[in-house]
Amino acid sequence: MVITPPDYPDYRDYYDLERYVSETVRHRFQQDGYLSAFDFFCIVIWKANRAKSKIADKLLRDGPKKYTDLDSAVKDLTRQIGAPSDANEKMKVLVQEWKFRLRMASAILTILYPENFTVYDARVSRALQELTGRSFHNLSNSTAFDTIWMGYQEFKEQVQRLEAGGVHLASLRDKDRYLWGKSFHDRLNRDIRYNFQKIEE
Repeated sequence: MVITPPDYPDYRDYYDLERYVSETVRHRFQQDGYLSAFDFFCIVIWKANRAKSKIADKLLRDGPKKYTDLDSAVKDLTRQIGAPSDANEKMKVLVQEWKFRLRMASAILTILYPENFTVYDARVSRALQELTGRSFHNLSNSTAFDTIWMGYQEFKEQVQRLEAGGVHLASLRDKDRYLWGKSFHDRLNRDIRYNFQKIEE
């Protein structure tokens, strides 16, 4: 007979990482007002696994004060995100104060506030351009916060307006998933067509 301690984690929770961060991590943030380093890095890994070391360095190096451990840095950062009620100020905490790029900042905020934010990245931006004719490619290269915020609001508005024929897209997050899926579908078909040889974008 196998006896499982009552506080032993169910490791299956981490198999579907999007579900974990969208449900468990968001709930903990709403309940506690901050995140642990483990839960925060689950969001980072969900967005871009290869970026986790760079994000760790950024937290220890670029915060408003110097930190020696990630839990302290993440706790301060996520408390700062939760403090202002205004969406602009939440984004400013990540982009201006902690020097996050828009791609990762928008992903973090999308998990924590899915009704107010959508993920900005190159794949989604490309898929959106194919559907709407609007290009947001240069947004990721901006450094001035006001320019980033204005461009991001235009990007979000285009995502909100998205219609997909007979597909019912009930939420901003659904539309984000649809655009990501379109990008994945189109890229894989293109790779197969060209035998997975590298071609210019």
